[in-house]
Amino acid sequence: MRILGLDYGSVTVGVAVSDELLITAQPVEVIKRERETKLRRTLARLDELIAEYEVGKIVLGHPKNMNNTLGERVRLTEQFKEKLEKRTGLEVVLRDERLTTVSAMEVLKEGKVRRENRKSYVDKIAATIILQGYLDSLNVKL
Repeated sequence: MRILGLDYGSVTVGVAVSDELLITAQPVEVIKRERETKLRRTLARLDELIAEYEVGKIVLGHPKNMNNTLGERVRLTEQFKEKLEKRTGLEVVLRDERLTTVSAMEVLKEGKVRRENRKSYVDKIAATIILQGYLDSLNVKL
């Protein structure tokens, strides 16, 4: 079983997947939508990825505000979580994603990715950071 990590944004979803041993997370892709309310193709692509990678659980970034309050993005993310659970039948775990985009940008800068190209990578790197944090928390308990 593998775990899928998602960074759910207003028009993109960054996707990462764990290895089979649940030790490392790797970036997969960024799913783009025309509008925030258009989820049909996004959910269909996630279905394909779940089957391809034999996913047994999903970790979804939970976008709390820096002061730990819950804003509009949290409400939309929790609605997306419910849709994912209903559609896939998989457990969807919410994971705090504060500062993951900032961390992803730092990784890309350190990797010498050109500024104009960073936007195409940042969401899947953020998903990887979210998933890796979750995997690390599992391995601490082992």
